[in-house]
Amino acid sequence: MTTPHPPHEPRRPATGEPRPHGPTAPAPAPPDCPTPERTARAALSRVIEPGDPRAGRWLRELGPVALWHALTGDGPPPRGGSRAALDGLRLRAARADPAGDLATAAALGARFLCPGDDEWPGQLDDLGDTRPTGLWVRGGANLRLWALRSVALVGARACTEYGAHLAATLGAGLADRGWTVVSGAAYGIDGAAHRGTLAAGGATLAVLACGIDRAYPSGHTELIDRIVQQGLIVGELPPGAHPTRSRFIQRNRVIAALTRGTVVVEAALRSGSLVTARRAQTLGRLTMGVPGPVTSALSAGVHQLLRGEATVVTCADEVVEHAGAIGDLAPEPRGPVLARDLLEPATARVLEALPPRGTVSLADVAHASGLSQDVTHSRLHELCTLGFVRRSGTRWEFVRQADPPTGSRRGGT
Repeated sequence: MTTPHPPHEPRRPATGEPRPHGPTAPAPAPPDCPTPERTARAALSRVIEPGDPRAGRWLRELGPVALWHALTGDGPPPRGGSRAALDGLRLRAARADPAGDLATAAALGARFLCPGDDEWPGQLDDLGDTRPTGLWVRGGANLRLWALRSVALVGARACTEYGAHLAATLGAGLADRGWTVVSGAAYGIDGAAHRGTLAAGGATLAVLACGIDRAYPSGHTELIDRIVQQGLIVGELPPGAHPTRSRFIQRNRVIAALTRGTVVVEAALRSGSLVTARRAQTLGRLTMGVPGPVTSALSAGVHQLLRGEATVVTCADEVVEHAGAIGDLAPEPRGPVLARDLLEPATARVLEALPPRGTVSLADVAHASGLSQDVTHSRLHELCTLGFVRRSGTRWEFVRQADPPTGSRRGGT
């Protein structure tokens, strides 16, 4: 029986320990002469649709080289596939050019990662037969290291100003705490999360549903270029591949598996962001949601998620407390401390005994506070020194506008 692998500690190649990486270690350069396995996986990334469990089973049973030969007609066909399905895959295989795809990626400064590489995030193996065939990556950072301490921020494309503000604020806050923010570079919440992280000088990673040489959506061309320069762009599909609805859905499983947890900022009841969160739950990852107005349809999906196993979060500290290590606790939220909150109990009783308007005698204050006249007299002088009351002859009155600055405890020791 094999020992289960921790979900966020990548699996290592069986041939030995990889060289150590520091927190900012550069990503290893792709080999000049790709191995047959790497070439086969690059070819299969163009032939097999992301998240296809049947093809994933074939890949697990046959290995990438044998499966590639089977789909090109150089080997026996894989078992369990219909004739129509195999014909479609073989048509794609006939048009595949893995050497050209690898060359295009190299010209972009990109690389193709395979399971077992030093930079491969081992948590993706939790996807089983729907694990990516490989990953095309642009950016100079080490994907494995960045993913070890990462959180997904996802949400509605047509978000509100409230949602965009929260996503940007969360992204900046997580960046300040050294976390990688993962999203999909889409309009709305995704874009706001990336921008907030970049503005704070943090680490952000975009998982695309198309080739890494394409900017989709086109309106985010500048943003995606910035992510390439400051962060990482990741995708399952080879250069030139276009996005489809199913590819967006399958992209969400990579976001869910890659990160420690998923935060949904805004989402309607039929939002793809909920797909990401629910996939995260099935993978044993954490799910969190930011509540919004109950009258907003764009918060209805988040509220539905929060009625289940998701956790309410409202700031980056709470996200880190939930997804981070033991001891990463968010500060307890408190309201503002007023000067009168720092008064000694007896002094506070005397202050509360004064009417809001008009003057009152010492005897009346003592009677209302339940204290002796001597104690009341002493406390009234303390309150007068602090600016809470003033004396008018033998009578006392409350000073409504007084709010002395807070500091050490007032009103006696």
